[in-house]
Amino acid sequence: MSDSIPNHSSASFRLAFEDRDFMMSASMRGVRFMLEYAKPEERLQAWGVRTTIVAFGSARVPSPEQSQAELSAARTPEERARAEQRASRVRWYEEARRFGRLVSERGGALAPTADGQRDNVIATGGGPGLMEAANRGAADAGAPSIGFNITLPREERPNPYSTPDLTFRFHYFAIRKMHLAMRANGLAVFPGGFGTLDEAFEILNLQNTNKATRLPIVLVGRDYWNEIINFRALVDHGMVSPEDVELFDVVDTAEEAWDAMILRGLKRGSPPLGAAGTGIEAGQDAD
Repeated sequence: MSDSIPNHSSASFRLAFEDRDFMMSASMRGVRFMLEYAKPEERLQAWGVRTTIVAFGSARVPSPEQSQAELSAARTPEERARAEQRASRVRWYEEARRFGRLVSERGGALAPTADGQRDNVIATGGGPGLMEAANRGAADAGAPSIGFNITLPREERPNPYSTPDLTFRFHYFAIRKMHLAMRANGLAVFPGGFGTLDEAFEILNLQNTNKATRLPIVLVGRDYWNEIINFRALVDHGMVSPEDVELFDVVDTAEEAWDAMILRGLKRGSPPLGAAGTGIEAGQDAD
């Protein structure tokens, strides 16, 4: 038995929830999952967020202001070429911003119901680029929006446009994905890379396997999506059924995206799975 420290100063004597080493231990991973689920859930309920429209997209697309600054700062031909390449993507930022505003103005985020519920609130991954654009569009409309951030090496801070009380940070991708999915009334997927593809196909797979009720899905940027993914080839090779590629629409503009969602039945009201989101949870358990 060690007499080097008083027993009341030992790590064992700390209250469990005040003991960081214990809370961060492998045996408490399940508790950390629960906490990452519970904290945003409590805040979202306090704000009356009943349903969301989720916008996925690349963090690498600059805003018009960023692009102009990069073009002005370019000094070498190589720098100029990089700046011009990034400038060619600005149209996607502007479209995502228009989408965030349009959804916020027409979907219910600005007009809570009599019991204080908000529908079709813009929700993004909370980072820069096209996520920032959608949050910014909601801010342009004066509406709240959500940022479900995750700790990543190149994204240390959330974008400045998500509502502070609705800006969250996650460690676990699985819990973040669940929050992105479980209130979703619709999904807009703007051009993006691995992260965007991962998140989009997660939702498509939940739809395809009946782990979630059907919801409107649009891919925004027809030229981009038709170039990087040959959905028809999946059918031709027998890897998906012909009806599986009817789960979504491919469009070019924010207005087209909204119209496609309306045609697919977007409305105000309870989320597709109800408040508990049991089907989404079941899908996430398979990760």
